[in-house]
Amino acid sequence: MNDDDDPKEYRWETGYEKTWEAIKEDDEGFLEASVADIILRAKRKRQAQKQSSQKLGMMRHLYLLLDCSESMSSQDLKPTRMICTLKILEGFIEEFFDQNPISQLGIILMQNKRADKVSELAGNFRKHIKYLQSLSKTNLVGEPSLQNGLEVAISSLKLLPAHASREILIILGSLTTCDPGDINTTITKLKQEGIRCSIIGLAAEVHVCRQLANETKGTYSVILDDCHFKDLLYQQVEPPPAAVALESSLIKMGFPHQMNTEGTDEPLTMCMCHVDSIEEGSKLTTGGYYCPQCLSKYCELPVECRACGLTLVSAPHLARSYHHLFPAANYTELAVSNQNRFCYACQKPFGDQDKQIYECPSCKKIFCIDCDIFIHDILHTCPGCATDLATFQITRN
Repeated sequence: MNDDDDPKEYRWETGYEKTWEAIKEDDEGFLEASVADIILRAKRKRQAQKQSSQKLGMMRHLYLLLDCSESMSSQDLKPTRMICTLKILEGFIEEFFDQNPISQLGIILMQNKRADKVSELAGNFRKHIKYLQSLSKTNLVGEPSLQNGLEVAISSLKLLPAHASREILIILGSLTTCDPGDINTTITKLKQEGIRCSIIGLAAEVHVCRQLANETKGTYSVILDDCHFKDLLYQQVEPPPAAVALESSLIKMGFPHQMNTEGTDEPLTMCMCHVDSIEEGSKLTTGGYYCPQCLSKYCELPVECRACGLTLVSAPHLARSYHHLFPAANYTELAVSNQNRFCYACQKPFGDQDKQIYECPSCKKIFCIDCDIFIHDILHTCPGCATDLATFQITRN
């Protein structure tokens, strides 16, 4: 196998390392503190490697291709690969829409040499989670067909406008794929359409998956355990760099206000998102969000109007997407000194276990490693800069 395109060494090709020396027991003889510290430092290293001033695809359209073949019944992930995957995916989908509120996601299953779309592209995370919960009783049979799954995803993604970021995330537990034709033609089609494919393998590395990820500028990783699986999956939450062919254009959006007409003579009506639903949550209401263009009613945002096609969002949704374009600056790592006694954010006093502290290059405030990770992964705004109007204006201009 020719791996000249991938300069990274495999884990078994690296030099001899005494990895156990980094793990030390605490006063009670436990190792959790050392392991947690290693994980935090690995996250910060990944944060420092991020490149700024990149064009990002903010309106993401992601299809999740899930392997439901016989290989997913293996018990190397407890209780089984399938149940462990579904549990982790529930948290991932909720986090995905929290950080990418104007994006859409769909789910495609691969089993018994077929690919079935069980969830169309939509921005309602509750609907996707309900589909995932129903998959826990799915019969895991046959082999997956990677080519069929990709073709189903392409048929929907190629119809999207040029300003949309089109992505496919594949979770593959099988070491084989049963395809009806030459998968290289499908890979070429993905490359031409500008669709990024990322794969997370649950067993071992497969050459065709490596080729697929390299050709479409995606990522390919094989998990070590369930914690590593969750970490790799959550890395897909942040928007990737936009494709070269991604067009810059103005997008028409609607900002409906919620109208609550309880206690008035307003008639009871059904919202457009539940008009064809037979679930218990479908009921007549008086309030809701009304499309400013066609006055169609919806019970939640964001959503694409089913009548006129207008994207309906609220101001907080755009604000949460905006922070990806202007992330907080990477903090400078410093040694602990007597002058720095407290973390500016959480007010935790620095102790003997704190070997390094982190300084904001703009406001010069000092933070601990936990706050550093929280600020860059969740908050996306430096508390020191935000509380100082002068530095806040500098970082935002």
